[in-house]
Amino acid sequence: MTDWIEVKIITETPALEILCALLTDSGVKGFVTQDRESFQEFLDDKEGKWDYIDEDLMQLSECDTSVTFYLPDDAQGAEQFSSVKNLLEQLKSREDAAFFGSLELSCNNVKEDDWANNWKQYFKPFPVGEKLYIKPSWETLPEQNDRTVLEIDPASSFGTGQHHTTRLCLELSELVLKPHDKILDLGCGSGILSIGAMLLGADSAVAVDVIDNCVRTALENAGKNHIAPEVYHAYCGDICSDLSLRETIGTGYDLIYANIVADILIAMSGLFGSFLKPGGNLIVSGIIIERADEVLNELEVKGFEKVTVREKEGWAAALLRWKK
Repeated sequence: MTDWIEVKIITETPALEILCALLTDSGVKGFVTQDRESFQEFLDDKEGKWDYIDEDLMQLSECDTSVTFYLPDDAQGAEQFSSVKNLLEQLKSREDAAFFGSLELSCNNVKEDDWANNWKQYFKPFPVGEKLYIKPSWETLPEQNDRTVLEIDPASSFGTGQHHTTRLCLELSELVLKPHDKILDLGCGSGILSIGAMLLGADSAVAVDVIDNCVRTALENAGKNHIAPEVYHAYCGDICSDLSLRETIGTGYDLIYANIVADILIAMSGLFGSFLKPGGNLIVSGIIIERADEVLNELEVKGFEKVTVREKEGWAAALLRWKK
């Protein structure tokens, strides 16, 4: 029987709908919301005939506006929790951050920091695809192993390789990754995708994330895998709004990874081609199945040809080729 962790995020009434939509795209399946303003409107309704309102219900007039949801207390849940934390960090870094309120996050019956580190108890060495074996630094490998070892310590960044979105990316990359490829990893998290590509023969990689901690973690993980700093670079910023960053990244890439969420992939769709060589490949993931067609249709409009799509337990990832 699965145990569940209750997660609560404090926000503001105008942001409730948007926050729930963003959490849905991160794989959260259902919510309980409390809305202080809506309850106050209920109390102020002059046409209502209220002889009695329960005392517990009256407490809603003083509650924080919030979104509550549940994550399984297992490897997938711990990885998803990391994804939610990254989402909140992104929202806090936006110019309109005040719109979302404090975005204070709490977990019921467990300390947030304790559960945020729970992935360590689940994170054991495991194979991915046909070529890689992923392990944290504190674990040892099975004696019989002829795969390429990718050592990853994600800290609080998304990307242990256990989440379906990451696995799908790594599996798809084996279809197209070639020796000496040049890699761009957008929304790099722990850096697992670009580091995996380097270990399988790519010549260089650039990793980008909007969260400082992800950039630091990706660089640290590259070092743990003995990747030279002159061939692995990481930058913090938003390619959608930062022209200078796009110029720094440059062009001529053979393969782009973008394991993010549907709305951001759509926002980036017109930029991917500018980074790629003619005929270059794009792997997108982090897409809930319900939005896969929406994302893929947008990419096809922008000049990409769909090569293959893979799905796993509610998530979709796709390999596309730049036609220009």
